[in-house]
Amino acid sequence: MELNIGAIAQLGERYNGIVEVKGSSPFSSTSCDNGLNLHDEICPRRVGKVRVAGKNKKKPGKVSERAVDNRAGEKPVLLSGGNPQIAKADGDAPVQAYIAAMPGWKSELGRRLDSLIVRNAPNVRKAVRWNSPFYGIKGQGWFLSYHVFTRYVKVTFLQGALLQPEPPGAGKDKDARWYDIYEDDFDEDQMAEWVRQAAAIPGWDGFETLKR
Repeated sequence: MELNIGAIAQLGERYNGIVEVKGSSPFSSTSCDNGLNLHDEICPRRVGKVRVAGKNKKKPGKVSERAVDNRAGEKPVLLSGGNPQIAKADGDAPVQAYIAAMPGWKSELGRRLDSLIVRNAPNVRKAVRWNSPFYGIKGQGWFLSYHVFTRYVKVTFLQGALLQPEPPGAGKDKDARWYDIYEDDFDEDQMAEWVRQAAAIPGWDGFETLKR
């Protein structure tokens, strides 16, 4: 299934093989080589490495919470718009590292949002991909992600078109809908209702962590 992922990057970011397409608008038709179209038009890609004769290739290991790149207490870099740069990893630890690095009032919002999701989707799984937290249910897929922008936090429901009422943000993707949260403007009751609905329906299977 091809999907635009709302709120996972901003123009000007280049990290871990993510390539931006400059000058394009959100939810435009730029396609990635892995079958995805991404909001704000960046595409994850494979980055080639030079092979050295006589050297064995390393086998890719399972991405885990140990992959969180917070060595020696270093603070994560803030990318354009103030979005934290967090290495891709699975579990609660990378999500908490992201939340702790969210600037200003957005960090407290991140804690409230994370707690709300856990309360309303008790079996939720977590991961960080493309410098954004993802939340999903095993056997169903990923249903929510969020990303920091300069003046707000964008919360994207990956199958938001099926929610009632639909979240107000929409683009060219027929499935995704989003909700921009500004300072002192967080409707927790509505967010909780959306989370309950989104966690109960099939989500997005764009990466396979939930199948293990």
